[in-house]
Amino acid sequence: MKIAVDAMGGDFAPAVVMEAIQSALTEIPDVKILLVGHKEKLSYYMEKMNLVPSDRLELVHAETVVEMADPSTSAIRAKKNSSITVCATLVAEGKADAVASAGHTGAAVAASKVRMRMVDGVDRPCIATIMPNVTGKWILTDAGANTDCTPLNLAQFAVMGELYAKLGLGIKNPRIGLLSVGGEDIKGNELTKETFKILSKMPINFIGNVEGHDTFTGECDVVVCDGFVGNVLLKSSESLALATIHWLKEVLMKTPMRKIGATLAQSAFRELKQYGDSDEYGGAPLLGLNGVCIIGHGSSTPKAVKNAIRVANEFARLKMPQLISERIYACGIDKASYAKKHESDLSSDNKHKTGLAH
Repeated sequence: MKIAVDAMGGDFAPAVVMEAIQSALTEIPDVKILLVGHKEKLSYYMEKMNLVPSDRLELVHAETVVEMADPSTSAIRAKKNSSITVCATLVAEGKADAVASAGHTGAAVAASKVRMRMVDGVDRPCIATIMPNVTGKWILTDAGANTDCTPLNLAQFAVMGELYAKLGLGIKNPRIGLLSVGGEDIKGNELTKETFKILSKMPINFIGNVEGHDTFTGECDVVVCDGFVGNVLLKSSESLALATIHWLKEVLMKTPMRKIGATLAQSAFRELKQYGDSDEYGGAPLLGLNGVCIIGHGSSTPKAVKNAIRVANEFARLKMPQLISERIYACGIDKASYAKKHESDLSSDNKHKTGLAH
C-alpha cells in the first residue's frame, strides 16, 4: 500500500513526521510512503536523518502548507498546492491508497471531500474518534466534520461507526447509541427524534438514546451525534482529563506523606495515562470518502504519526470505503433509497391530506 503522508502538517512538522517515517519504514514492512511537502525543506531533514529516496520512500513536492490559523477553504481555494491538497489528489488519481496528516483538520476534511469525493451511497464523511471508558473503548462519531446534519447523515454515521468498532476494536456486535438529552425516544430535538426512528428500523444493534453520562460508563460501543455536539464533547473530555491530572498533582503534593505515596504509585499513574493515550491509534479516520484519510492531532508525537500511517495502511488493505458502501446499501440508507422512501412518505401524507388515499 502507498500512503501519502503530509510532511508539513502538525505543530512540530516536519521534524516529528520525518522521525515517524524512520520508524514506519522499519516497523511496517509492507508500506510505501509518498512524503508530501516542500522538497528543499524535506531534503534537509532527510539528509540529517540518513533517509534516502527508494522504492519505499518517494518525495512529492508541495509548494505551500495550510497553517492552523488559515480557514479550512484555503486547502481548495487559496492554497491548491498545499501539502494536504496534494495528498488528497494523489489518492483521487490512484497514485496513493491513503492519506495520513496531523495538520489542519478542517483543511484535511475539505481537501479530501473535494478531491476524493464520497464513496457510493454516502452523503457526507464523518470523523470517528476512539475514546476510553470504564470497560474499554468506544467510538464517537461525528467528532467534528459536520456541524449541521440531517437524520440520514446520522444514520450513515452509525453504520460507519459500527464498522470501525468491528474492525478497529474487534467488537462483534457493537452497541450503538444516539446521543440525546434523555433515554426515551420522545426526548431530544427534531434531529435526534427523526434519527431515532430511522435507527430503530435498521439491522444494527441500536440500544436507543444515551445521555452524556453514559458515554464513559461502557453503556455502548458507538455514540452517534452531529459534529457540533461531538466536537464539544471531545474537546470538553480532553480538557477535563488535563484538569483532573492538575488537581491530582495538587492534592498529592500537599503533605510529605502524600508525596511519598505519589512516588510509590508512579507506575500506576503511567498505566492510568495509557487509558487515554491517543498515540496508540495515531488519529481519527475520516470515514465515508472514496479513499482512506487518517487525521492526527496537531500536537502528534512521532509515535502517533507512525501509528496513523499504520492505521491508514490497514484501512486501505481492508478496502474500508467499499465495506462502508456495501453496508450502507444493505441497511437501505444510501442516498437514492432514502430519497425515494422520503418522497413516498411525503406523497402518502399528501394523499391523506387531500382525501385521495382510499
